[in-house]
Amino acid sequence: MVRSVWAVLRRLSSQGRAAAASPKPNVPVSVRAAALRSGPGLAATISRRTISSEVRHLQAAVKMPEITTDHLDEKQVQLLAEKCILIDEDDRKIGADTKKNCHLNSNIDKGLLHRAFSVFIFNSEEKLLLQQRSDAKITFPGCFTNTCCSHPLHTDSEVEEKDAIGVRRAAQRRLKAELGIPMDQVTPEEMTYLTRIHYKAQSDGVWGEHEIDYILFMQKDVDLSPDPNEIQTHCYVSKEELKEMLNKAKRKELLITPWFSLIAETFLFQWWDNLHSLKQFMDHDNIHRM
Repeated sequence: MVRSVWAVLRRLSSQGRAAAASPKPNVPVSVRAAALRSGPGLAATISRRTISSEVRHLQAAVKMPEITTDHLDEKQVQLLAEKCILIDEDDRKIGADTKKNCHLNSNIDKGLLHRAFSVFIFNSEEKLLLQQRSDAKITFPGCFTNTCCSHPLHTDSEVEEKDAIGVRRAAQRRLKAELGIPMDQVTPEEMTYLTRIHYKAQSDGVWGEHEIDYILFMQKDVDLSPDPNEIQTHCYVSKEELKEMLNKAKRKELLITPWFSLIAETFLFQWWDNLHSLKQFMDHDNIHRM
């Protein structure tokens, strides 16, 4: 039976920390003995190589099944080759995999988990900018959601974790790509990183989401030029207007993404009431399981 990748990798990471004390499978006794005689440095090197080998073996075991994308939008299919950041349930990096692999329910059911973000931009009137995802989107097409939702990529600039700077750089990139907002209007320094949520949701029988989602807030008037391949419509809403949209979604009169619905039903309105004093809500230590 194939074990979930992130669960096994977490176990392997724990084993790696005890490399000098615990012998590893597939490492000959003579090699282990020589490593220990040579000191902990060589033992740790052998341990890392052993772990790396098993990691590659496990990742190969959960590669995507044959899924046809012929019926999907060409531009959106091209984006499926991007590399997302694989993480464990504590948001520790454990590798990388394609956006396609990360969003297949068959892999999500095995525990594949990746890093994501959700941006909330408010204008000077304290109205929230929403988008309706285009019908070309592979997951949750046509759904209303917060300003921008996407993933940091497995690149040097976006894997950097200090103060979530990599995630904020990714948000700047996607705000430009989806909404056409000039990058100098949405700098990472202007984004407030509040907290993280962990959720899982199926879009259909093939595609879904399983993410630890960084919540980013920003208040600023910005210029918009949305990409129609990404966004069908957009609008600014008041609290009352959003509450009415949520009620309509419950009556199945419109569609809202599951992550936005979860955030709106829990934290959003309290944060919204305190746009000028968000520091009190910043929680970078805990991950909210939803």
